Amino acid sequence: MDSLKIYTQDDILAMVKPRNGEEKLGQLVQVVDGLDDLVHSTARFVILGIPEDVGVRANFGIGGTKTAFHAAMKAFLNIQSNTFLKGDEILLLGHFQIDEPEDMSVKGLRSKTAAIDDLVAPVVQKIIECGKVPIIIGGGHNNALPIISGASAAMEKPVNVVNIDAHADLRNVAEGRHSGNGFSNALAQKKLAQYFLFGLHENYLHRDVPTQYATSDIKAIFFEEVLRSRLPVAEIWSEFVKDLADPCGLEIDLDSIENCLSSAATPSGFALNDIRKMIMANAKDWRYLHICEGAAQLADGRIDLQIGKSIAYLISDAIKVLLLRSVQQP
Repeated sequence: MDSLKIYTQDDILAMVKPRNGEEKLGQLVQVVDGLDDLVHSTARFVILGIPEDVGVRANFGIGGTKTAFHAAMKAFLNIQSNTFLKGDEILLLGHFQIDEPEDMSVKGLRSKTAAIDDLVAPVVQKIIECGKVPIIIGGGHNNALPIISGASAAMEKPVNVVNIDAHADLRNVAEGRHSGNGFSNALAQKKLAQYFLFGLHENYLHRDVPTQYATSDIKAIFFEEVLRSRLPVAEIWSEFVKDLADPCGLEIDLDSIENCLSSAATPSGFALNDIRKMIMANAKDWRYLHICEGAAQLADGRIDLQIGKSIAYLISDAIKVLLLRSVQQP
C-alpha cells in the first residue's frame, strides 16, 4: 500500500560516508517521528522524496525518474558541514513508497497518477502549515499539481509559480492525469495564479499554449530568446521573475539542462551552472522548491552517474540563498 516512509537517523546515517575530522550534512540533519512533530522542529527546510515514474509513463515517456531521489540524497548528505551550510537547518522527512499499479495500461497509469496526487498534497500542506519550506525531489512533473494544491491549501490562496522547463506541461486536463498536465490542472482548479515559464523551447510549444496565454496569467521567455540575448542568464532571469508575486514556488525540470538524463533529455539547454546562477540571483522568498524529471537510470538502460550530485548542488544553493535572504530581511 502506498505510504510515506519517515526516516530515522539510522536511515540517514546509512547513506553517509564518515571521515575522521569531518562532519557531513547527514550527520546533522534533523528527523521526526511523525508529521505532527514537524511543528516542534527548529529546521526551516524539509526535504521530501517522491521516487516514482508513473506520471511520466502515463505521458508516454520513458520510466526512470524514480531513481533520482536516492541518488540525490547520497550526494547531498555527504556534503561537508561548514560555515556555508551546517545541516541542522534541514530536516530530511523521508520519501513516498509508491506501488506499481495493477493495471499497466495508459488508463491505469493515469488513474494511479491521480492517486499519487491525493497522497502527496496533504503532506506538502502540513509542511507549509508548520512554517517550513518543502524541498521536493521527484519523480515526474505530474507532482507539480499536488505540490501546488498542498501549498495553496496551506496558504489559503492560489500559488504563483515559475517553472524552468523546456515544456509548458499544459496539456489537456481531460486526458487524465500525467506528467504533461500538472499546471493546466492547477490552473483549472484555481490553485495556480501566475504561471511563469523560463526556457520554454520553441520546438516543443504545443499549438494550444498561445490560446492558454490569452485566458490565463501565463508569461514565458523562450530558451531561444536567452540564446539570442547578449545579457547574462542571471540578469535575464532576475528581470523575468521580478513581477512574480508572493506567495510563489520554484519548479526546476531537469530536462531543461543539456545532457542531463531524463525521459526528455536534450542536447541543447541550460548548463547546470546557468541554473545555479539563477538560484543564486534569487530575489524571491520561495515557499517551496520542486526538482523533478531527472533520472540516475532510465528504463532503456541509459545511466547518469552525476545526477545525484547535480541535484545536490541545486538543493544546497537554494537553501543557502534563502538563509541569506532571511538574515538580510529586516
